[in-house]
Amino acid sequence: QVQLVESGGGLVQAGGSLRLSCVASGRTFSSYGMGWFRQAPGKEREFVVGISRSAAGLKYYADSVKGRFTISRDNAKNTVYLQMNSLEPEDTAVYYCAAESTGRGGPRASYDYWGQGTQVTVSS
Repeated sequence: QVQLVESGGGLVQAGGSLRLSCVASGRTFSSYGMGWFRQAPGKEREFVVGISRSAAGLKYYADSVKGRFTISRDNAKNTVYLQMNSLEPEDTAVYYCAAESTGRGGPRASYDYWGQGTQVTVSS
């Protein structure tokens, strides 16, 4: 069982930056692939970024965030980060951290554990 707690959301102007953090409970964090998803009002939840079990491993980015968002992880701290730069109003959503047990962390993985979400609002 993995529990995930996100933090770092907030209100920012367009062009600004935020860094989200997700802390995981348990001693097996390093075996999980991790992902960030988001859900805007009236829209389906979508994959944003993912990272495989190794901090130096594979990373996956949705086309809409490539070059602006960066995912990283620190397995010693059981934490995954999402650095978001050049934010746009279209990035406004609730952002969720998720874990999947195969370790791949890609967009097609089946994510088993989810955090409660953190709101990101980008004003124009």
